[in-house]
Parts: sequence; structure tokens; C-alpha cells
Amino acid sequence: MLDSPGMARLAILIYTKASAQAEMPWRNTMEEITESAILDKMLEPVTRCLTPAVAKRITELRADPVTQARIDELAAKCNEGALTEAERREYGAYIDAIDLIGILQVKARVFLSSAPHS
Repeated sequence: MLDSPGMARLAILIYTKASAQAEMPWRNTMEEITESAILDKMLEPVTRCLTPAVAKRITELRADPVTQARIDELAAKCNEGALTEAERREYGAYIDAIDLIGILQVKARVFLSSAPHS
């Protein structure tokens, strides 16, 4: 089960992705689902390499304060419809990174919850 900070981060991720979707319509939902499914499948071998210690560290990954502040700034500008083209690309790159890390974190949590030694 996710803790309160985990739920808050999930809510922020959903909000961030929804904001980006409004600002970046070319990233349609079906395309994102397909990309996520591909990432999930391609990252499955990583799951087989996990140890409990590594999985725990992955679940604890967080953006450093400077990076988080930049993501927050871009999210606010996105909500206002005020992103420049360069910022739109930067924000998209952050969202892609968040997707990748999020998939790894889910895989790590599943690994930890199913590991007999967790």
C-alpha cells in the first residue's frame, strides 16, 4: 500500500500529466498508454535483476529540490497555457522521465510486496 507521500506524488503525477495533455494535445491518451505498455514490457528484465535493497532505493527515488522546482514552474506555466516551444519540449522530457521512473517504482513495489524476504 502507498503511504501518504506516495499518494500525494501519484496525485501530482496525474495532475501534471493532465496539465501537459491539455497543453500538448499531440500526446493523446492512446499513444501514452501504448508507450507506457512498451516501457513496462521493455523494463520487465530489470525486475528480474532487483534485490530487496535496490528495489527499496528505487521506491524512494525523488527529484532533487531544484529539479522539482523547475517541474513545478513548468507545470504552472502549462496550466496557464504560457509555455514556450522550448519549455514545452523540456516539460515533455520531464514527463517522459517521470513515466519511466514511475514504472520502475511500481515494479519495485510489486517486487517488494511479493518477495518472501521483504
